[in-house]
Amino acid sequence: MTNIPETGRTPRVQIRLVVIQILVLSLLGTLGGRLWYLQIREGAAYQKEASGNHVQQVVQPAVRGDILDARGVPLADNETRLVVSASRTELLKQKDDGKAVLTKLAGVLGMKPADVMLKVRLCDAKTPQPCWNGSPYQPIPVTDKATPRQALQIRERSEDFPGISAEPEAVRRYPAPGKANTAQVLGYLSPVTDAEIQKAKDTDSPYLRSDMVGRSGIERTYDKVLRGKAGVTRYEVDNLGRVIGKAKSDAAESGSNLVTSIDSRVQRVAEYELDKAMKAARQQYDKITGENYKADSGAVVVMEAKTGRIVAMASAPTYDPNVWVGGISGKDYKALTGKNSDYPLLNRAIQGQAAPGSTFKVVSTAAAVNAGYPFDGRYPCTSSYSVGSQVFKNFEGENFGPISLGRALEVSCDTVFYGLADREWKRDGGINPKKGQPKDYFYKTAHQFGLGRETGVDLPNEVTGRVPDRQWKLDYWKANKDAWCKSGKKDGTYVEKIAYENCLEGNKMREGDSINYSIGQGDTLVTPIQEAVIYGAVANGGTMYQPTIGKAVISADGKTVTEIKPKKRGRLPVTQATLKGMDDAFAGVVTRGTAAWKFGGWPQNKIPLHAKTGTAEVYGKQTTSWLATYSKDYTVIMTIAQAGTGSGASGEAVRNIYSALYGVQGDGSIDNKKALLPEPQKSLPKVRTDGTVVDPKVPGDPAKEVEAAQKNNTSNGDTQQSPATSPSPTSTSNTRRRPRRRGGRRMLT
Repeated sequence: MTNIPETGRTPRVQIRLVVIQILVLSLLGTLGGRLWYLQIREGAAYQKEASGNHVQQVVQPAVRGDILDARGVPLADNETRLVVSASRTELLKQKDDGKAVLTKLAGVLGMKPADVMLKVRLCDAKTPQPCWNGSPYQPIPVTDKATPRQALQIRERSEDFPGISAEPEAVRRYPAPGKANTAQVLGYLSPVTDAEIQKAKDTDSPYLRSDMVGRSGIERTYDKVLRGKAGVTRYEVDNLGRVIGKAKSDAAESGSNLVTSIDSRVQRVAEYELDKAMKAARQQYDKITGENYKADSGAVVVMEAKTGRIVAMASAPTYDPNVWVGGISGKDYKALTGKNSDYPLLNRAIQGQAAPGSTFKVVSTAAAVNAGYPFDGRYPCTSSYSVGSQVFKNFEGENFGPISLGRALEVSCDTVFYGLADREWKRDGGINPKKGQPKDYFYKTAHQFGLGRETGVDLPNEVTGRVPDRQWKLDYWKANKDAWCKSGKKDGTYVEKIAYENCLEGNKMREGDSINYSIGQGDTLVTPIQEAVIYGAVANGGTMYQPTIGKAVISADGKTVTEIKPKKRGRLPVTQATLKGMDDAFAGVVTRGTAAWKFGGWPQNKIPLHAKTGTAEVYGKQTTSWLATYSKDYTVIMTIAQAGTGSGASGEAVRNIYSALYGVQGDGSIDNKKALLPEPQKSLPKVRTDGTVVDPKVPGDPAKEVEAAQKNNTSNGDTQQSPATSPSPTSTSNTRRRPRRRGGRRMLT
């Protein structure tokens, strides 16, 4: 009998188990050795290789929302263009930093090589425009005006153009020449910077490197709602750029549409009339300087008197906002910012400051009444007013005898206000008032009228103007005392004498300061938008509104509408009786006062107009023209620098604006069919899901209207005819086609 071990295993089985154990241990040892080799000995090398596997983002830029006028006419929208871009990252990999490629590209595009080089260089503190102020890792647009032939050359010969792409993109489009320009109101776009990306990364509206952002105007104020949200698809790629997986995808969200209170037809009329008035002023002779008026800049504001909504806002000189699209050229940038440019980028309606002249008398009248002088009292309107050896003259030496404040407004009598301001200055203690004694009615009333601070209009970079009260004089004197004392001479030139006087007592409110201030001269500065708020308040019974351009935000699909309501910012510091007296006086300015010669034959019984003229003297320059007007519906303010009198330079232009609004013909009759906007627009245009905008004022079948408009090549009355004679837009389309809401080209970031 064979002996079997107690374990029950035969020697053969045991041998097999030992062999298996040895094999397992060998395999484990081999695996462990391999792991040691890969992770420890060669770990650094493999870690370096694996680092090439990372996540790339494919960005689909959001289509920016349209900016529409009150009827739905696009003021800024998008169109598809062939955009040629250069990648600095790829260009810098080449031995010559891509100069040869860019030179070759310039030849294809018909551009100068130097211009192409300038466009792709990066902006910094020492590098002037043109340059690229966006992210250096983002494709830099060279031109957005490439032809299909040029794009095909670049794409078919890609080996000759490394780092160069030619793709269709959605590009911003502004009104074509001949239509409502609205340049300073709209603003422009430029690429987002790295600093902006970092600043906004933790907000609810972060930037991507592909974003274009608003830099001025409405584009900047409402950038967040217009910009939308870019779509991002995240792919995992290896070090060779091959996609090895898809991580996450977020769809692009188109920006919302902004409906403004601007009426493009009225805007075009305002621009046309301002330009025409400036040209006409240059043909007039300035008796003081012996030269023709220069009329080098101006502005006009048309505002709804009862809401503060801006119907038109024009600034001159102006420019074509399309120059910014696709990157501005060196020549265009110099034309906009050079010393001889007259700075057309400035919106003079909110950034142009000037002495208001006699339009300021609305403030002085209210101040006088608040100080206790009866509105219907009798005040001497003499040909001049003397203080010591200094004589302050009335305009052209006119003398109307004792008159009321209302009549003083009608004929713009300076000496009435000289006397009132001088009396108040003396009552306040003169040049050395006791502490806490001055009432300063004339200065406090100006602040109560909202002067010396921003109106709050929804445009960036509004200026405050200036009320030269005692605190301002003290601060200004402290800042300039050393320079005045250094340059001032008692018996020197006029400028040296002024510096000498300012050195001694520039911190004090002098008698002449108060006298000049009462008629809007001296150091007082206002803006056209401030005057629009004031005269709008007189028109509506005393309520000052915060002026607004944005009227509603409508989502891209048209389903969500958020209205921007008018905002009140206070009331004029006057009684209703005083307001009524002012109102009657301003109507008298049109019928028998300083503006009557420009408004003869106006249907005043049907459409009452009110006005106040102003002619402001500026040292070293020709006089500034001001004309502030209002009807029951609108306030129209026009100012032209170095253009002469208020009514002389601006009267005809302002009358033509009202004629266009109400349909007033040359003979004084009213044609309602030709009235552009006889009453403010209240309804909003409708935005459909397919991008169609419907004019709420125009009935009819949208499809047929669009077909007819395209057939006749019409564009809502915006023809090349003079605005005053343009056909009524009510016969044109009530729908406007815009590019479909698709994202631009995809790009890697």
